[in-house]
Amino acid sequence: MEFNNLHQVLRSLYDEMLPLSADMAAVAKGLAGLGALFFVALKVWQALSRAEPIDAYPLLRPFALGLCIMFFPTIVLGTINAVLSPIVQGTHSILEDQVLDLNDLQAKKDLLEHEAMIRNPETAYMISDAEFDKKLDELGWSPSDIGTMATMYMDRHTYQIEKLIKEWFRNLLEILFQAAALVIDTIRTFFLIVLSILGPIAFAISVWDGFQPTLTQWITRYVSVYLWLPVADLFSSMLAKIQSLIIERDIEMLADPAFIPDTSNTVYIIFMIIGIVGYFTIPTVTGWIIQAGGAGNFSRNIHQTAMKSGNIAGAGAGSAAGNIAGRLINK
Repeated sequence: MEFNNLHQVLRSLYDEMLPLSADMAAVAKGLAGLGALFFVALKVWQALSRAEPIDAYPLLRPFALGLCIMFFPTIVLGTINAVLSPIVQGTHSILEDQVLDLNDLQAKKDLLEHEAMIRNPETAYMISDAEFDKKLDELGWSPSDIGTMATMYMDRHTYQIEKLIKEWFRNLLEILFQAAALVIDTIRTFFLIVLSILGPIAFAISVWDGFQPTLTQWITRYVSVYLWLPVADLFSSMLAKIQSLIIERDIEMLADPAFIPDTSNTVYIIFMIIGIVGYFTIPTVTGWIIQAGGAGNFSRNIHQTAMKSGNIAGAGAGSAAGNIAGRLINK
């Protein structure tokens, strides 16, 4: 619940910082006006120098961008956010449904595991005080019985210590998992705030002849960063679904009275580690949805460089192995 509150703080931060884009509109309007003057003068001069009729349609572009700059928070950001917001809400509802099912299955599995350990005489005394006292009452005070008591006490304390260590490690991984999600959300919010505040400047620069791609790049980068959250929710939903399937299988196995449960939660820990690593691939995956420059291309360049290095190393190792094999055959 604490991490959910932090995510809500980031949402509120974005909403609070969004009106600051209007403050940049004054600077952007001056820059766009100067760019429109040169743009229109250049197009008119080119038409007059070639003795061609003046095409008025391309000359409307600077004025359309000027209107977008004047009403940037409402027209531009409001429209883009309104279009993309249903995607965020849809993926978040999918995540909530998967997490709710996972929590119900986990509670059912914990109950069945406790009942299975109670049924097993070899493990019942380690988790139940009543079974432990009952087993002590059955023993006498002979040297062998005293040794058995000492073993029981040691097994019980060892089980409790192992359980505490596993719970501590599990809680640590859960914190790291939530921290990875929070890191992605914080970087996403920072990028969106920067793009929103400096958006009017990008629109103004795109008025100038030769800088028209700036407008397209700004839109693609904003949409790409905005989609980080839906992709993260889908990734979390996938992990929750995998864990639900594993828990369902464990519940079926626990239905067998002879089955002894494994309380190590190894599979859960493995998927938590996968989730921590997988969260940092979200910018790259989002770059596949919409082509954008910036962080997405940077991540792809890193992966491509690593793959090329691996191919070169593999080719070198294969060549060296082939030479050694050839020499051995010749001998």
